[in-house]
Amino acid sequence: MKTYFTKSLIWAALSTFIFSSVSAADFLSVTTDNASIKTGPGKNHPTSMELFQGYPLKVIKKDGEWYQVTDFEGDTGFVHQGVVKKCDTVIVISEKSVNMRAEPSQTAAVVADVERGVVLTKIGSKEKWTQVRHTGGTSGWIFSSLLWP
Repeated sequence: MKTYFTKSLIWAALSTFIFSSVSAADFLSVTTDNASIKTGPGKNHPTSMELFQGYPLKVIKKDGEWYQVTDFEGDTGFVHQGVVKKCDTVIVISEKSVNMRAEPSQTAAVVADVERGVVLTKIGSKEKWTQVRHTGGTSGWIFSSLLWP
């Protein structure tokens, strides 16, 4: 009984380690421009789309060195682990442009107007707001429900 318990405890600890590393990578960011998204897990599969640096992706599953992913519009494909990292970006998903504000408040000054599909670096969050920075250097706050992920 003690041996069974010990093996079970070891398996549980190992499973937690393995699955938590996958769970920690639920979202990834592309690390280079023109990153190829393939139709299957391998370099020999056709490219279905190319993405730019920072583009966020949701992990569906991992297949060897490849992640099956989906984007905010529901497009899916496979990306090699060498061109992604743990997600630190968000993308504007609103149908219209959104206001980036100086503070996390609807009454705060507007510092920029941001179009759908623009990728921003996530700096932090406060309640229902996300603090972001554009590649041009402008930073501010956007209501979180207007961003993905």
